[in-house]
Amino acid sequence: MLCLLTYCKPAGPGTLNFFSLQDDIKLGQQLRDEIANAPQEYPLLDRTRYAQAYQHLQRITDNILNSGGIKYRNEFEWKLHIIHDDKTLNAFVTPGGYIYVYTGLIKYLETEDELAGVMGHEIAHADRRHSTNNLTKQYGVSIMLSIALGKNPGQLGQILQGMTGKLAGLKFSRATETDADAQSVVYLSKTRYSCTGTAGFFEKMMAQGGQQPPQWLSTHPAHENRVNDIKAKAQEIGCSTQMSDNQRQYAELKASLPK
Repeated sequence: MLCLLTYCKPAGPGTLNFFSLQDDIKLGQQLRDEIANAPQEYPLLDRTRYAQAYQHLQRITDNILNSGGIKYRNEFEWKLHIIHDDKTLNAFVTPGGYIYVYTGLIKYLETEDELAGVMGHEIAHADRRHSTNNLTKQYGVSIMLSIALGKNPGQLGQILQGMTGKLAGLKFSRATETDADAQSVVYLSKTRYSCTGTAGFFEKMMAQGGQQPPQWLSTHPAHENRVNDIKAKAQEIGCSTQMSDNQRQYAELKASLPK
């Protein structure tokens, strides 16, 4: 397809995305507000009371964001939030870069490298614009082209609005999960962390077989396949798989969370 419009931009390998960066940011802000207005479902830790926890997690986040591999490092806000839920092993990043990490994930993981790997994976979903990529595929090129040509004024806003509600816009395909895994390796390759940090999470899940996986794992490639693919990507780009020496700092992060 010949791209003559500003909306028709590749947003990743072999993809078209009819949404602008501002659409990603707007959608992320809608989801941010939805989460802020649902404290029972998403109990966010107070930044003042748990300042040490936020400082540690911000340090990890900054290591990834400043790796040089984040395309929209300056365009997205990349605002960090911690959700107090020890039973949920999850993290997610909305379009536009609003970052959410559950206390359950932090406490579950053994090393800072593993957490950095998972966070790199989630940051990749936002930076690679997977949500709006999926929207373009879902609604089809013809509908999105008609919107871009101005034939359906207001429909773009309706589509974005329809993505909110229970974070509906953050469900990803097998291909985007694989892409996010690979990007996490790339991001971490420019940091002190093992570039295969994400693999450690999957390996722990496999070792404890039978545990309910978080949403971002539930319908996607098998853990073993993902571990193999992550390690293959690390070998391909020749990055270090040696674990960092941040165990003391990670222990401090865990200790700074509510009991």
